Amino acid sequence: MNDRTVAPRPAGTGSTGARAGVPAARPDSEAPIPPTTEADQKTIVRPGDRIFAGLATGSGIFIVVLIAAIGVFLLLQAIPSLALDQVNFLTSREWSTGDVDNMRYGILDLFLVTVVSAAFALIIAMPIALGIALFLTQYAPRRLARSFAYVIDLLAAVPSIIFGLWGLLVLGPVLTPVGEWLTSNLGWIPLFAEGTVSIELGGTIFTAGIVLAVMILPIITAVSREVFDRTPVTHVEGAIALGATKWEVVRTTVLPFGKAGYVSASMLGLGRALGETIALTIILSGTGAAFAWSLFDGGATFASKIALAAPEFNDPRTAGAYIAAGLVLFVLTFGVNAIARSIVAGHKEYE
Repeated sequence: MNDRTVAPRPAGTGSTGARAGVPAARPDSEAPIPPTTEADQKTIVRPGDRIFAGLATGSGIFIVVLIAAIGVFLLLQAIPSLALDQVNFLTSREWSTGDVDNMRYGILDLFLVTVVSAAFALIIAMPIALGIALFLTQYAPRRLARSFAYVIDLLAAVPSIIFGLWGLLVLGPVLTPVGEWLTSNLGWIPLFAEGTVSIELGGTIFTAGIVLAVMILPIITAVSREVFDRTPVTHVEGAIALGATKWEVVRTTVLPFGKAGYVSASMLGLGRALGETIALTIILSGTGAAFAWSLFDGGATFASKIALAAPEFNDPRTAGAYIAAGLVLFVLTFGVNAIARSIVAGHKEYE
């Protein structure tokens, strides 16, 4: 007989098995994932997570409540004294609080001296801080940049009283020839006109502004350096691949990316300058003359005026007048810092 013997077909072959050249399915293939029940979806929260979340939330609420409490305290303490003021608090240049029955005080001169000195400091500090930040992030070797950054940051640790003494005793005499040249050659410009105090004594807004510029330099530099250092590497490499020079890379990638952060850092520095107390108390020479828009005027800022009048705080009505000035300074610095925050908030790359 010619019966053909049919060999047994191995398991897993045939129409449902492996074809020629195709590996058979693994017997230990993964089982289908069972459906997730509602109980499995619940996240297990450990006690430590709850404690940490509570502490973090409480800290955030505490700082908001603290700021609000400070504002309410200043307002409540200032209202009685404002009711006794015989002149316009916002537009008057007088300041006489010795007689509680005839209190005449206004903040116009304090406001102008505070803003002009801080703005002058910002004009000086901004380009210098920009140059330092670009040098540390784009040009300096990494080892040198790290060491130089530490030196710049150390300026923030110098006490204000040291800056004040340095400005009055060292910087003031050095700036005397500069001030005399500016008043004699550019005196027709109100900012450089003859002031209400002697230039030789150094107690001018000009000296105070330069000292403030040195004091806010570490703040602006540190924030700007961090912002510029976060420029995406792909942007920089793309500009280089297109044949851009180092300056063109900085101008087309680094500066556009970090512009908002740099402006925000400058606003933070401005807030620091507006609230400076001890250094300006030492440097600025008091004068009874009104502020005449000259950098060589004397005068007082909000903070220095309050610091100098501390012995007069034995009467709540007199103290309330200075607290009212402090309230204006509080609102001013709070507004500047809010502006700085709003500038950064619109850019996702800084979040």
